[in-house]
Amino acid sequence: MSSIFSKIIAGDIPSYKIAEDENYYAFLDIFPLVEGHTLVVPKKEVDKLFDLDDETYAGLMMFAKKVAAGIEKAIPCNRIGVTVIGLEVPHAHVHLIPLNGMGDMNFANPKLKFTPEEFRVTADKIKACL
Repeated sequence: MSSIFSKIIAGDIPSYKIAEDENYYAFLDIFPLVEGHTLVVPKKEVDKLFDLDDETYAGLMMFAKKVAAGIEKAIPCNRIGVTVIGLEVPHAHVHLIPLNGMGDMNFANPKLKFTPEEFRVTADKIKACL
């Protein structure tokens, strides 16, 4: 059965896409900790990050690095945090989170709510900086 991320990549479920190439896809988390919280996934559906083959793993990190640079230019922050939680969706992914303080990366915090227009504006700001 396809993961929700595979369905997003295929266009079966809408997303606020930030970037895409032949192997990777980046999109805004719809349950963000902060504005600009982005998920980066390989198009290859593998459950655990460290089960990815070396080429896909390295490519994912290089793709995430490019996306992080765009986020950092678009969203006021001190740096971009990266984490792998991955318990909720059986598809390897990394979270890129704009940070102004350590608490910005606490997944126990309440998730922010944005309107579709606010998500589009954020996605457009980041895409313009890639």
